[in-house]
Amino acid sequence: MVVDELSGAEVDRLFQAFADRTRRDIVAKVTVGEQSVSELASHYAMSFAAVQKHVAVLERAAVVTKHKRGREQIVRVQLDAITRARTLLDAYGQMWRHRVDRIDDILDEDKKG
Repeated sequence: MVVDELSGAEVDRLFQAFADRTRRDIVAKVTVGEQSVSELASHYAMSFAAVQKHVAVLERAAVVTKHKRGREQIVRVQLDAITRARTLLDAYGQMWRHRVDRIDDILDEDKKG
């Protein structure tokens, strides 16, 4: 199961990265195309430093990478991280569906008995 393939710290970083609305929006923006941190900051009513911190959280979770282009820091999405997050959530969904099915089976047995 994918949940077992990622360390607890990796799972925590991934969920932390997607837990914030601004970070999810940054990921959506750079999924369309890479942008500089300055371009990203122009979309939000917060300081440039605050946007940099959001990007840093995404970097720690390996959701985005940054590289220099001249004087700018360019942010690019790491699609494999998005895939890991989706696979992880699918695995949790499957686990809970299985548990609900087991509860249904137990309740059906009680009705018959």
